[in-house]
Amino acid sequence: MQRLAPALREDNVPLDLISLIETILAATKEISFRVSQGHLSDSMGSTLDENIQGEVQKKLDVVANELFKDILLESGFVKAVSSEEEDTSVAGDEDGKYIVSFDPLDGSSNIDINSLIGTIFSIHQAPTDMAASNPDMFKQSGNHQVCAGYVLYGPSTTLVMTTGSGTHFYVLDRTHGGYLLVERNLQVPEETQEFAINMSNQRFWQPPMQNYISDLLAGDTGPRGKNFNMRWIAAMVGDIHRVLTRGGIFTYPADNRNPEKPYKLRLMYEANPMSFLIEQAGGLAMTSQGRIMDIEPTDIHQRVEVIMGSKNEVEACLGYYK
Repeated sequence: MQRLAPALREDNVPLDLISLIETILAATKEISFRVSQGHLSDSMGSTLDENIQGEVQKKLDVVANELFKDILLESGFVKAVSSEEEDTSVAGDEDGKYIVSFDPLDGSSNIDINSLIGTIFSIHQAPTDMAASNPDMFKQSGNHQVCAGYVLYGPSTTLVMTTGSGTHFYVLDRTHGGYLLVERNLQVPEETQEFAINMSNQRFWQPPMQNYISDLLAGDTGPRGKNFNMRWIAAMVGDIHRVLTRGGIFTYPADNRNPEKPYKLRLMYEANPMSFLIEQAGGLAMTSQGRIMDIEPTDIHQRVEVIMGSKNEVEACLGYYK
């Protein structure tokens, strides 16, 4: 098993990007330790505050966000950072070559039940013609990502990452404190019989998604002619990890609960990095209208519809929208 840096050099990743990735992963090791301590770390429970998304913050959300922000801004590699937990971007080094978007703790509603949570990150090159304080530099499509990944804090601490040369799988080896490459070039099976969706929202979905899920639930007696299993972890990192590991489709579709907020997942911090990983592993990452990574952002906290996973199943789902 290879260590991280040699594995990245094998993919011809520039040395400054390797250094930035190692900086990000240093923060994840600290978070992994705090997560493993549970109530012993005094990070459980909620704060009295809400983040910019209107969600109640967990104590560990705040700790993870500050840890990521501080370590990245002190590194010298980063011109600015953008976090799900921040109102706007935060300036770093004017000469920094990269900008980083991150969700410091995805699935934080799972913290207090000791279930799966994780960190998602996305790296773009920083525009040279914008000040570090200008959040517009983050308005780049997912096609311009130079690296994306997530760290899943489960029974093992697992890193799944791409720099554009395939999606690779690493595990944190606690004996020496580094991430080791355990599988190169993950591939999402094209066929699947698993789907992940929040069924509690079914009555709010658009008719195409309602019809698609109804046909899956009909199993081998319905038009699909085979039985499907539903899985739902309530943390995108966990559901996407399952898709990358054994196939499936994950979707958070548009709904009509609040006409002003038809979408749930954030483009910068969730949809784009996961799309990069899924596509590099041979899957598809779409909305009902087109490819996620083609979307030109209009806001750093923009939300989008998400339909991603096994190629043939995503195409089958999209067929209901035609």
